[in-house]
Amino acid sequence: MYASLMILTVLMSCNKEDEVQNTEPVIEAEYSFPEESEEHEGTWLQWPHHYQYGIDFRKDLDATWVAITKELVTSENVHIVAYNETEKNRIIELLKLDQVSLEKIDFKIYQTDDFWTRDNGPIYVRNKDGNLLIQDWGFNGWGNKTDFKKCNTIPTKIAKDQGISVLDLNEIMINEGGSVEADGHGTLMGCKSSILNSNRNPGMSQKEAEAIFTKYYGVTNFIWLDGQAGLDITDQHIDGFARFSNSSTIVTMNKDDLQYYDVKQSDINKLYAATNKNGKAYEFIIVPLSKNDVMTTYGKNVGKGSYCNYYIANTKVLVPIYKDPNDQLALEIIQSIYPNRKVVGIDCRNLYANGGMIHCVTQQQPKE
Repeated sequence: MYASLMILTVLMSCNKEDEVQNTEPVIEAEYSFPEESEEHEGTWLQWPHHYQYGIDFRKDLDATWVAITKELVTSENVHIVAYNETEKNRIIELLKLDQVSLEKIDFKIYQTDDFWTRDNGPIYVRNKDGNLLIQDWGFNGWGNKTDFKKCNTIPTKIAKDQGISVLDLNEIMINEGGSVEADGHGTLMGCKSSILNSNRNPGMSQKEAEAIFTKYYGVTNFIWLDGQAGLDITDQHIDGFARFSNSSTIVTMNKDDLQYYDVKQSDINKLYAATNKNGKAYEFIIVPLSKNDVMTTYGKNVGKGSYCNYYIANTKVLVPIYKDPNDQLALEIIQSIYPNRKVVGIDCRNLYANGGMIHCVTQQQPKE
């Protein structure tokens, strides 16, 4: 009997050691990413300037930024990043010419390389006490494809000016805001091609990326598409073709349009098979591409345009439009998703020629 007890004790001890050896550290969420539809204090914009790409470049885009600002000021505050005082004064004159009220607009003078605020701007999250802070993720010009050093300083500058705590994650991960979609309820969706890419995060595994997003975004459920590195400057950001409208619904395109938009068939299958944090299959709301190829105001053909890259403000939803027969249909579909907000179209023909639309150039600041 004694011998049997000794053997049992040894076996139990070995099992406990095995359990200890096989136990991996549990990653806890320390922050949560608020869903875009949560009430905003305001929206951040970086205004196009001529110091990087020239005056014609700037002129082709000014009207789009004026239109975005004109709609946003009726919904919330607008924080505009201007390159310098000369640019600030020029922007003010543009807004006045279009009779845009300046009451809810403030300006920050920061030098920038570009205007993709979604990708390089501040990421506002809440800590466990519910307090807002800014996460400053690394930004390297979509894998060192463009100049980026000025833009990479923007989140910390904003945090300093606002007196908000900043969490420096530059050494943790290169993470552009448009590369991931978070539903605010524990699920993240993104393309590996723009995150687990040697030009962003060399050597990083999927498990390591998930641990980082769990800790800093508060997500535990992941919808990973492979994406296509080299397809465009972003290496295929998710927010051009798939968005969360809530924790149970994804806004995207039909399968033929997704293929036209260069989404791989295997990724289309993964997207349509996705489940939320509770293991429930998503419902899908289908928005078409533009019917025709988009032509810029200066005559460049940039192919069919997506309407999925919209932005949710407090009282409005800003949707890219292209002077296309499908504009009205897309607006009606998106209006049905957000019945308590007014859906408005913003002419994005020239912006689309630069690789993005409205969601790409905006960044929300949640209300305290």
